This record gives sequence, structure tokens and C-alpha cells, in this order.
Amino acid sequence: MTESLRVGLLLYPGCMPAGLFAFADLLHAANRRTGKALFTVGHVALQPGPVLCAHGMHLNASAGLDDRELDALLVPGFWAESAPLVEAALANHAALIKALAGLPKRIQLWSYCTGVAVLAASGRLNGQPATVTWWLAEAMRQRHAKVRWQSERSCVFNERTATASGVNGYLPIAQALIERGVSAEVFHDLTRLMVLPRPAVAHPAFQGASLMEQSSPLLRQAHGVIEYLPAEHLTVQVLADRLGLSERTLARRIKAETGEAVAAYARRIKLNQASERLTLTALPVTAISEQLGFSSDANLRRMFKALTGLTPAAYRQAFGRY
Repeated sequence: MTESLRVGLLLYPGCMPAGLFAFADLLHAANRRTGKALFTVGHVALQPGPVLCAHGMHLNASAGLDDRELDALLVPGFWAESAPLVEAALANHAALIKALAGLPKRIQLWSYCTGVAVLAASGRLNGQPATVTWWLAEAMRQRHAKVRWQSERSCVFNERTATASGVNGYLPIAQALIERGVSAEVFHDLTRLMVLPRPAVAHPAFQGASLMEQSSPLLRQAHGVIEYLPAEHLTVQVLADRLGLSERTLARRIKAETGEAVAAYARRIKLNQASERLTLTALPVTAISEQLGFSSDANLRRMFKALTGLTPAAYRQAFGRY
């Protein structure tokens, strides 16, 4: 990262700002740790000026959403205890949602907790995988059918969007941002220094398997196709066809960028989906196998152990957070 990433922290009436403060502290700490101005952070709102946030807290937005200098925007959640309350809040924020929908496509949009509902309402998650806090999952599926909801995951990263569940969802977003822009070692130092909740540790087989960690447009596109397709239908020919490449060209490019054969790369990405369900949910292996389109749960178990050296049950015991 050679230039400062300009990140806006969105304020709107009733939003919960605590996560915004923590997120800003993390990015400030990354700047101090590296001695570089890697991130520039400021509060923005529909219009510049004071905003009445949750718990009667007034914060000042130094810029409006029409500020085209932004590179990214973080949308926090708001206090709600049921789907109808979320619906009511979204109706009250119609002008904000319209403004989000009209932001330039180059601006990255990140959201967490009930803030995901605001971002979904803008249409900016349509056609993409996304997650949301568990109690909102069914309402979001019904209201925003164009979003590829994956509520069993705690975080979902795409090329231009990121969503995370829970009031602490800012943390995995900050983690991915700092690890991508600086290094995993720097983020590890910050978590020790700031005594933050320790993010889940991935098995070495799945290091670098998230979408945000893919190093090129081809890998990001391939990653999306692999996650979308049922495992049973995932072949090198199908993947090449979906990407508009010959099998030979695809094999050459994947090998050059990852050091893996196409089939091995695709299998690792698909099994990473299984690993996330094992660590973040209590779903049985049979249900995970069915969701991801494996021909049988026995086949999933066999492939998973071949890659990780662990059965799904042993993996869940070692890495699970449920």
C-alpha cells in the first residue's frame, strides 16, 4: 500500500458509534506501528455537521457522502431487537440509502451488524455473497433475494464490499484490511498491544483462501465461481468455460499465480467453505455437504481429511468457535 487509503466512517441518526471508534483506533495503531500514513479516517454523513447517534451521543461529520475523495466507507449498525424494528429504521433512512446507492462504484463499502441491512437496501450487495447477524438472516433473504446470503459465515469479503455479523464485526474487517495492506504480523502485534479478541486461527491448508487474499482479478473471479458452483459440478472444464478461457490457459495462469494445479486450487477453495461452516456453525457434516453440493458427506469427509489431515469432527474440535 503506497498511498493513504481514505476511509469514511458513516454517521447517521441512531447509529452505534462504538465500533467506529474501535475501527479508527486500529487503523491509527497500524499507522503508528509502521510509521506511515497508510490510512486516513474521518466521519462522514449524509450532510456535514452534527449527528445524533445512539445513546444521545452527538458526533460531528466533517464531510458529506458527496465527498468524492473517499476510497472506502464503513457502515455501522443501529440498535434494533427485531426485524420489524429494522424495517422501520430503514424506512426512516430512505435518503441515506438512496445516497449509498448512488456512490461511485470505485468506493469500497463495508458494513457490520444491522448496518448490513442498510447496505443491502441500497442494492450494492446484489449478486454478491454477504452475511448478516443471525436473527436477521431470514428477513434479509425475503427482502433482498438478489443477495447471495451466507449467514452461516461471520464475515464475507468481496472485491468491493465486505459484510460481517455482530456488533464486533468491525474487527474482522479491520483485520483483513490491515493484513492485506500491511501484514498479518503487524495485525498480530496490534491485537497483543490493544488486548483485542483474538480472531479465529485458520488451518495452514486454508491460509490465503479468502476472496480478499486473492492476488489478481482472475483469482478473485475464479474464487467467486468456485464458491457459487456445487462441488459435484466443479470441474476444470466448467470453471474454464465460466471464466471464458481454454482449459490449458486457465491451468497455466492458475499454476503461475498460485503454484497449484487448477483442480487442487478449486478443491482447496471449496473445502475452505466447509471449514468455515465447521468452525462457525453447529451444522452437521451431512447438512454442510448438501449445502455445498458434494456428492455425499462421505466424499466431503474423505477430501477434507486428505487436505487437512483431520476429520471434520476433529477439525471442528480444534478450530471451532461455536
